[in-house]
Amino acid sequence: MEAHAHATPPADGPTLASLPVEPLLTAEFDVDPVAVYERLRGTYGPVAPVSLAGVPVWLVLGYTEVTEVLRNESLWRRDVRYWRARAEGRLPRDWPLLAGYEVRQTMFMDDEEHLASRRTHHSALTPFQDPRSPEGWEVRAAVARYADELVGMLAAESGSVGFADLGAQYTRPLLLMVTTKLFGCPVELGDELVMDLWRMLDGGADSGPATARSLAAFTRLAAHRRARPGDDLTSYLLLADPGLSDEQLGRELFMNAVYLNDITGNMVLNTLLEVLRGNTTVRRSLSAGQLGETVNRAALVNPPVANMCFRFAARDVRLGKVWVRAGDAVSPSAAAAHQELLALSSSHLVGSTVSTRAHLGWGAGPHQCPSAARELGGMIVSTAVGRFLDHFTRAELTLPPDQLPWRSGPVVRGLRLLPVRYELGPGAVARRTAPMRPQHRAPGSGGEADGRAGGLLAALRKFMFGGR
Repeated sequence: MEAHAHATPPADGPTLASLPVEPLLTAEFDVDPVAVYERLRGTYGPVAPVSLAGVPVWLVLGYTEVTEVLRNESLWRRDVRYWRARAEGRLPRDWPLLAGYEVRQTMFMDDEEHLASRRTHHSALTPFQDPRSPEGWEVRAAVARYADELVGMLAAESGSVGFADLGAQYTRPLLLMVTTKLFGCPVELGDELVMDLWRMLDGGADSGPATARSLAAFTRLAAHRRARPGDDLTSYLLLADPGLSDEQLGRELFMNAVYLNDITGNMVLNTLLEVLRGNTTVRRSLSAGQLGETVNRAALVNPPVANMCFRFAARDVRLGKVWVRAGDAVSPSAAAAHQELLALSSSHLVGSTVSTRAHLGWGAGPHQCPSAARELGGMIVSTAVGRFLDHFTRAELTLPPDQLPWRSGPVVRGLRLLPVRYELGPGAVARRTAPMRPQHRAPGSGGEADGRAGGLLAALRKFMFGGR
């Protein structure tokens, strides 16, 4: 990217609003987004004008341009109030993506407000990602235990050999159970809450009401934990910043739940897919015992956040071959940027280790996931994939990889289902579980999820077998 601090666009230069734009979210994009990215790159270069549900935005395709946008917070703002089309009232009132952007939380803050909120999150999350702390030990044990229970449930119902959807019967309920545990949620928040988060991210017609329902549920959870604090993330956020109102805390829980359920869940499924479809570099890292490397390689092929949340230009600036005007919205595409890395890696000009380290699965720059959140998310993904490998002695896809159905929304790209024919090892039927460390809990400390694991599994029945 060229900064051009004092440059101005040509007087007769085209603006985003004046350009013909093609819709991004089409049937072709659902089937083969890589082909769409490549066509756009061939036509426009590293930055292309596209339409999202009728609203023109710049889609940033080049790896260099994407990382520049992510890293330069002073020029590329996250606060939706910088969006000129919104300020001028040019967005359709029922535009499905607006509801999510209107939620005032850490992701959509800038400067000191953003830094202060990140410090709060880092302080609250650190105990859970530290394996030496009681909270860190317990959440790790819980993730493994929930994974074992779900595999054991599959074995009890379908036998040691059979068919399963690793999305509906493993990954999604696992992440819901982890959320219930980590947030100190009453179980009844349940599956409908997660479904609402997916509705919001998919940007469908019901995304506005879904967002409102989710925020209301998390605000109730904030009030519940304020009255009954415990050893959970909700209580620790309040401890780190006692000035948070229930509404503010509800918005932060909303953001964390999106990442934990949809983004981290997609990373689990995408990693399992690369293992099952026989990706040779993924298999190689598994053979070397490098599970973290396996996750990184899967994130390169299918990043869970395909097109990242908007940034808004603080001033006129040249990006790629185009002039982006002050207040324009740009969407950095991690998926398109990764295609450049993969092409470089396959050309042997760049080592695979360099490419792996450069993946954007957790973001980049000032707004990347806080280090404590990355460590926690990485632990959840590695544990979920590791327990799968421990229990499933054999698993193969029942559909060709190019026929698997995907959720290809404006932000995320995730599998709708991951159907396999499986064979379980003998330990799965016994439902091996990680031993719980004896500890003294305060009333309401967030242990309800563990005490009601059987009830939670029963409550997940519709969720597990209904899918999305």
